[in-house]
Amino acid sequence: MTRDEFLSRYEAIYEASPWVAEAAWEAGAREGEALAAAMRAAVDGAPREQRLALIRAHPELAGRAAIAGDMAEASKKEQSGAGLDQCTPDEFADFQRLNGAYNARFGFPFIIAVKGHDRASILSEFRRRLDNDPQTEFDTAIDQIHRIAGFRLAAPRT
Repeated sequence: MTRDEFLSRYEAIYEASPWVAEAAWEAGAREGEALAAAMRAAVDGAPREQRLALIRAHPELAGRAAIAGDMAEASKKEQSGAGLDQCTPDEFADFQRLNGAYNARFGFPFIIAVKGHDRASILSEFRRRLDNDPQTEFDTAIDQIHRIAGFRLAAPRT
């Protein structure tokens, strides 16, 4: 696979952050566990501001981008897979309120790997994590992003 083919295939694994795939290419990782490890290492070794930009590249759950359909295809599938495109009016209001409170407290969107969750469990986790201190939540967001990337790498690719 050429560099361009590799980047085209893997640049969206980490939301709107092609630098992660570029680092994996430079490290010589091309597939499987080596690729996942190289991508993780690129993120974990990045400066805090670059990791913060990665967190901020993610859309809010059931947020404005979701309503407008202005999200990466993988994010659309992930959110709809958890039923976030079928929120009741009360659930939608909860998501909007929690998105606002979370962003105000931490300065970035709430990140959770939604696979295996439903709307109720996501809302519960959202409420619980609002009590975290900023560093714990930053670290949790990065861990969740790695989980999301793992699911995306494991998904069949065309």
